[in-house]
Amino acid sequence: MPTSSRIGLLRIGLAAWDALSWALAAIALVIARYSLTFTDLNTQVVVVYALLAMVLQVVTGISTKLYRGRHRVASFEEALLLALITLGIGAILALAFAVLAPPSYPRVVTFTVPFAALALMAAGRFLFRTMARSQHAPEAEPVIVYGAGNAGQQLGRLLEYDADAPYEIVGYIDDDPNKRNLHVSGTKVLGDRTHLVAAARKASVKTVIVAIPTATRQLMRDISAITEEAGLKTLVMPPTREIVAGRARLTSLHQLDVTDLLGRAQIQTNLSEISGYLQGKVVLVTGAGGSIGSELARQVYRFGPKELVMLDRDESGLHGTQLSIFKQGLLDTPNMVLCDIRDAEALDAVFAAHRPQVVFHAAALKHLPMLEQYPAEGWKTNVLGSLNVLMAAEKYGVDRYVNISTDKAADATSVLGTTKRLAEELTAYFAQTTGRTYLSVRFGNVLGSRGSMLHTFTAQIEAGGPLTVTHPDITRFFMTIPEACELTIQAGAIGEPGDVLVLDMGEPVRILDVAKGLINRSGRDIKIVFTGLRPNEKLHEVLFSGDEDRSATSHPLISRVAVPPLAPSDLASIDGGDPEAMRTLTRQSGPAHETVAASAGSGVTTGDESA
Repeated sequence: MPTSSRIGLLRIGLAAWDALSWALAAIALVIARYSLTFTDLNTQVVVVYALLAMVLQVVTGISTKLYRGRHRVASFEEALLLALITLGIGAILALAFAVLAPPSYPRVVTFTVPFAALALMAAGRFLFRTMARSQHAPEAEPVIVYGAGNAGQQLGRLLEYDADAPYEIVGYIDDDPNKRNLHVSGTKVLGDRTHLVAAARKASVKTVIVAIPTATRQLMRDISAITEEAGLKTLVMPPTREIVAGRARLTSLHQLDVTDLLGRAQIQTNLSEISGYLQGKVVLVTGAGGSIGSELARQVYRFGPKELVMLDRDESGLHGTQLSIFKQGLLDTPNMVLCDIRDAEALDAVFAAHRPQVVFHAAALKHLPMLEQYPAEGWKTNVLGSLNVLMAAEKYGVDRYVNISTDKAADATSVLGTTKRLAEELTAYFAQTTGRTYLSVRFGNVLGSRGSMLHTFTAQIEAGGPLTVTHPDITRFFMTIPEACELTIQAGAIGEPGDVLVLDMGEPVRILDVAKGLINRSGRDIKIVFTGLRPNEKLHEVLFSGDEDRSATSHPLISRVAVPPLAPSDLASIDGGDPEAMRTLTRQSGPAHETVAASAGSGVTTGDESA
């Protein structure tokens, strides 16, 4: 029988049982108390009482959606609603029969029957739980759940009462010593991670589900190392922010991948701060067709801006962003703007038409080796384009401006890093001259952006290899796109004029380890080739320049540094095609902080994952 049909029959059966409970309770109490020696009149009153209670129970249960799936059967929420309905009906009938019933009618019946009926309803649900627990589909795969906390318990309840569930939990693993030998939904906690492999082999388990949405990157790596060595498949629940309504879903489970290993930092955001500067405002996102810009647009949209203006020179990128937010991609609305930030006149017209109050500037050229070959292009977009956006923001009174920067702006050695550093300094200048909250946000590589390491490695694996890595010791900071954008929006709320806010990226990750992990999970024999460091790339990125003094902000994952302001007039004498001229300009605007170019590298041969 289809699941929907069984659920419908279950709801009908519960309603019938609850109604019957009133009749059984009334009969039982009459027998127990009066041994059926009622007068005919009093018997009629009991019958009327029971019938009214049965009708009211069903009608109220349907109207409050008790019998329409509002709460999971036998859950605390359902029990509370059931008690309120039953005792409420009892109270109403007690008052009514106190006035309408004949004097000889024993009022004690109207006061005791509701409690007896409620007990019978609860007993029926207990029986249902017992039966449902033992009715797993015969093809259900036995699994062990890592994590006996709230998410693990939710997952246990989901599987416990779903006869079509694809998994059957045979045990839990949890590192909390206080949970040893604890039973979750009737299933025992078998021990900590040291017991995982033995427990899996004993129960013939081939799959482990990690039910810890707040898991740190290190914990996920530790679990991955254990399961990979034992040949166990690992499924994970997404981070808390991705779980709808805070509840676990079977559809939320996915196979462990590199984003789980590198991007599991739990982020706490102050929603009141964020909504205060976004809700009801006109917000413009440049580069809205790109990886960072599109995610920023999606997250900003959730805070209810008056208008969300999305600007990009890539019409296909804009189409994808509009489709992801509005579920249509007609590109026929004024808030979808096709414009190049290099075109100051066109940009001015956009600002004049929409009058944005908040700007997130994410448009940039980001691929390090390309900009080394074509430095003038980086200059035109990352420096002059950013200046165009800043000038338009100043002219049209933008209150808050957030420039998306990169860790390569710290101790910059490449064209990418230098141009982004100049954009930071220009932003600081406009903050100084306007007194408004114009700031920059600096973070490292983001996972999954276009042309990123993940895309490159995945394509190389699908092609049979080899995987290309620049250096065996190269490291990078990593964060997922949603994490980076969430912190960026938070930074926009707490930043002060001229700030460069630096996101905590956790510990740097060795690119070679990522490559080996992807190869292991692919199950293929693929070689890794080291291609050598490229000019002006760093072996190890830094988030702070050597001369920058970091200070704390109100958010534990965001730090603050200051950069010297750079006046636009200082750009006039610079040849944008000369990288050394750019670097000279950054040295003139602040203390020199050169690093040795030979200690550089980007990790993969097809571009960086910076903003």
